Amino acid sequence: MIKKIRASLAILSLSIVGAQAADLVTHYPTPKEAVWTAKTFKFHTGETIENLKLGYTTVGDAKGIPVLFLHGTGGSGSGLIKPGFADELFGPGQALDASKYFVIMPDAIGTGQSSKPSDGLKAKFPLYNYDDMVLGQYRLITEGLGLKHLRLVMGNSMGGMQTWLWGIKYPDFMDALAPMASLPIEMSGRNWIMRRMLTDSIRQDPLWKNGDYTQQPPSAQFAITYFQFAMSGGNQGLYALAPTRAAADKLIAARMNVPFTGDANDLLYQWDSSRDYNPSADLEKIVAPVLMINSADDERNPPELGLDEQLKRIKNAKLHLIPASAKTSGHGTTGQARWWKNELSDFLKSIPKT
Repeated sequence: MIKKIRASLAILSLSIVGAQAADLVTHYPTPKEAVWTAKTFKFHTGETIENLKLGYTTVGDAKGIPVLFLHGTGGSGSGLIKPGFADELFGPGQALDASKYFVIMPDAIGTGQSSKPSDGLKAKFPLYNYDDMVLGQYRLITEGLGLKHLRLVMGNSMGGMQTWLWGIKYPDFMDALAPMASLPIEMSGRNWIMRRMLTDSIRQDPLWKNGDYTQQPPSAQFAITYFQFAMSGGNQGLYALAPTRAAADKLIAARMNVPFTGDANDLLYQWDSSRDYNPSADLEKIVAPVLMINSADDERNPPELGLDEQLKRIKNAKLHLIPASAKTSGHGTTGQARWWKNELSDFLKSIPKT
């Protein structure tokens, strides 16, 4: 009986310690969501929307040190508030401690609470690109939030590519840049081929009806699922999830059986928006120190495409390349902050504040 009591007390003690530890790593201010409206927003095509909604999520006090964090394709600012990411970054003593920093996570045009084709214009919505998205972010930061300088601009995947554009378009606006899961080269190779296959599969679906559909074309879910298997997960990571054909079939079924809650036009626009991304000619315009974070098993941005050669063109740039393993997940690796949070913290400590 005494042994059972002692065992129960030990389990209770471990539970309390575990709960306290969990509270410690997730203890950061409650995220806040808002929408700002940009008046007379002009797209690179020359088209305008008189009232363009730009959604965003913030963590921390608005008087804190401002940091801009940009999400990936199809994501949103609020989507960054997730285990393995926010709880690894925004807590006390962590790299972006929200008691010191004011972290701003915008919804890019076409995503989240920002204006998008599914709001009503469907395929008549301006065919936006990354330049338009970055302009929207800049107007939100400067006009909407009244900020004149950022400590850090950082982003993952699409957000990483847009981070490169921020460094080129607004070189003196930030102290530092940290692009992740991206390359500062033209959208090309497998990365563009797969995006083109994804968007074409939607356009060629008879139920798409040139964007004027009344029910979601089934190609949308199939295309994005196919794309994610081909372009994320990592060789070792996917094999760990599906080491047999039966396990692989089960994984496919699990992903295809998830209800598709998106919109085909939104999806098409999001993935097509990278079509003319090409910062390579202007890398010398970047003056802020750069910490480039990539993973060795990234299917979209393989390191053999010459990461070092690109970085040599920037005055102060370095690479943190995450080694591939069964625990990494290819292009999805950088979505787990544990692989780079320490390097980010050290990087920021090394950069003088301006």
